[in-house]
Order: sequence, then C-alpha cells, then structure tokens
Amino acid sequence: MAYLRHFNRAGRMSRTVRLGNTLPRFLDRLDTTGGMALVRLWNHWGELMGEMAALARPLGHRRRTLILAAGDPMVMQEAQFLAPMILARVTEFLGEEVFDKVTFELLNGRTPLDGAIRLEAPEPPRKLKKPEKLGELELDPDSPLGKCYRAYRRMFDKD
Repeated sequence: MAYLRHFNRAGRMSRTVRLGNTLPRFLDRLDTTGGMALVRLWNHWGELMGEMAALARPLGHRRRTLILAAGDPMVMQEAQFLAPMILARVTEFLGEEVFDKVTFELLNGRTPLDGAIRLEAPEPPRKLKKPEKLGELELDPDSPLGKCYRAYRRMFDKD
C-alpha cells in the first residue's frame, strides 16, 4: 500500500493518509472541465444503457449536445424516440444535467468512445468456379460488350 504524507497550511506534517483514498479527490479537483465524468460515462455505457447500448453508441459531445452513433439509418431514425430516456439516464448517472439534447449520426467506420469495437469479419472473396463451357464469342473487341466479355474471361484466366 502506498501512503502520502499530508501537510497542513503551515507546512507541518499532520498525518499520513492512504494514497488510494486521497488520489481520486485530488484528481477531481484538477478536472475543471468535467472530462473525467464523461470518461466514466463512456466506460459504463454498456451497463447504463443495457440492450440499447449496441444500437446507440457514444461518439462524443458538442457543448451540451450528446452525439451518439447508430449502425444504419433505420436504427438512427427509431433511436430519436429514445432520446428523452437516454438523457434521463445520463443525467442520473452523472448526477447533474450536462446534456440537454441528443443527436444521432451514422457510425461510418468511426470508433465509438465506449471502447467496444465490434468489427464484423470481412467476407472472404468468393472463389469463382470456372464454367464448364466458357465459350468463344465472336464480338467486336472495341465495343463495350466485347470489353466486358474480355474482362469476364480474365477473371477465370487468373487460376
């Protein structure tokens, strides 16, 4: 255990206190913008929102507007109706009204602040099976259809 000597205003040592008890209060005094409270909010987002956490994930804030991300436009539209409930839970968690509005944006590959990066595995490229009868069509090689057919044949020639 780490201990810290505590000095009074006259500069005399008054007592020794546990660092674990003193450090949080000290850091709270240094945090004048409320950033640590928001970090706590982002870290506890899943517990706070429950099942809805996967649908509306925190991206940040602008002044008094909480910015949440949705995976697709339909979810984003439906989540607008849950904004008052989200604000109430956030206010209760923080112990004060920090935000007065919730706005939703599409995630679009951005990393949310709740720390839960849920990347879906990319689909492996399909292996094309060469058709039994690829055929030899007689097409004008400079026509759009002829160029397309040449590109189609090249897909199978790579094997």
